[in-house]
Amino acid sequence: YLPVQTNWRLNERHYGALQGLNKTETAAKYGEDQVKIWRRSYDTPPPPLSDADFAVQMKEPRFQSLKPAEFPRGETLKTTMDRLMPLWKEEIQARILKGERLFIVAHGNSLRALVQHLEKLTPDQIMEVNIPTGTPLVYELDSKMAVVSKKYLGDPEEIAKAQAAVANQGKK
Repeated sequence: YLPVQTNWRLNERHYGALQGLNKTETAAKYGEDQVKIWRRSYDTPPPPLSDADFAVQMKEPRFQSLKPAEFPRGETLKTTMDRLMPLWKEEIQARILKGERLFIVAHGNSLRALVQHLEKLTPDQIMEVNIPTGTPLVYELDSKMAVVSKKYLGDPEEIAKAQAAVANQGKK
């Protein structure tokens, strides 16, 4: 038995006014290129939450521990990384350096931010990274937290199909 810890810093990036909308319908309304920019670019934010929607979300029990300034009206991958890095530096990295092996479960964009950090990818490079849902990605890190190796666990053909499915989200 291993203890499970949760942390809001691993939450999915917040899509602002696009939160909860169907990706295909959003692509039909705004165009596939714009949706890809909002979903995948490093620093182009989606339209922000309105004041009314922000107030409603701040009242949700899962956000009660956050200060209003911590809760975004819409995030980019850059701001998702900014949110994730304190957890990485203060807790996850410290535990790895102590020799612990951790299993991090998070949403796609939070994982993309972590992958970008670990692999030192540029904003253009991370835009093309497609992390398949529910497929473990194993990193081996050295004592300086540099990537020694990485591999997905599972059938390579199925992983490639799952990556393609992620890449095709948000298309008409």
